[in-house]
Amino acid sequence: MKIIRFLDDAGQEQLGRRHDDGSATLLEGELFGELRDTGRPATVAKLLAPLEPAAILCIGLNYRRHAEEGGKPVPEHPVLFMKQPAAVTNPGDPIVLPRHLRSDRVDYECELALVIGRTCKNATHDAALDYVLGYTCANDVSARDWQARWGGSQWCRGKTFDTFCPLGPCLVTADEIGDPNDLGIRTVLNGQTMQDWTTSDMIFDVPRVVEFLSGSTTLRPGTVILTGTPHGVGFARKPPVFLQPGDEVSVEIDRIGRLTNPVVEEAA
Repeated sequence: MKIIRFLDDAGQEQLGRRHDDGSATLLEGELFGELRDTGRPATVAKLLAPLEPAAILCIGLNYRRHAEEGGKPVPEHPVLFMKQPAAVTNPGDPIVLPRHLRSDRVDYECELALVIGRTCKNATHDAALDYVLGYTCANDVSARDWQARWGGSQWCRGKTFDTFCPLGPCLVTADEIGDPNDLGIRTVLNGQTMQDWTTSDMIFDVPRVVEFLSGSTTLRPGTVILTGTPHGVGFARKPPVFLQPGDEVSVEIDRIGRLTNPVVEEAA
């Protein structure tokens, strides 16, 4: 099922099921409980991110070609950093370039995001996917100057500005995805394809990521996990390419869809 979260004509938040023809029907129930398709047409006035995350955990350097382009060795263990839930932005809403804590090196990163559907701790590799409710597109927007130079050796300052975690356009339940490490994944910037690869290049596959993050650690329902980005990011290009006001950036993942956001400057 492709699950959307949206505002209707009355401004009420609803859940719906998106169908292959582009139409949507209303869902009843809870995202982390039972959902029932009512069959009633849904009027989508504004599409929202598929959920408000309980937490956002992110894996860095998880594609071999991306590690190579950055001149980094293949990590022994998954590289963990975090974004705050307030960084989430909706499909179609702008990515805002920071100007109070200024960054002129804001980059795109297409990522497969997974959503934990039930309480998960010490998952085994074989059972890890049983805890995944579904998958969505994410853009791990990154201020490279704050990430690499001004963040006190930690990545989080450069990764967690407001609007730096677009999610959407829908949450596709795990049964419709099958193998999450067999998906095409792309970034398109102003009509030009910048990243175009496959999730099979992950150093640590999705079950290993869940196994690692749940080790001696409770992952609550609604935890969103970003699983890394392939090669082709802006900072590694010659010359580098960074997001500019007026840009439009899209993340596309096979079997999920297309997440598009415009880019604007933070107001003075």
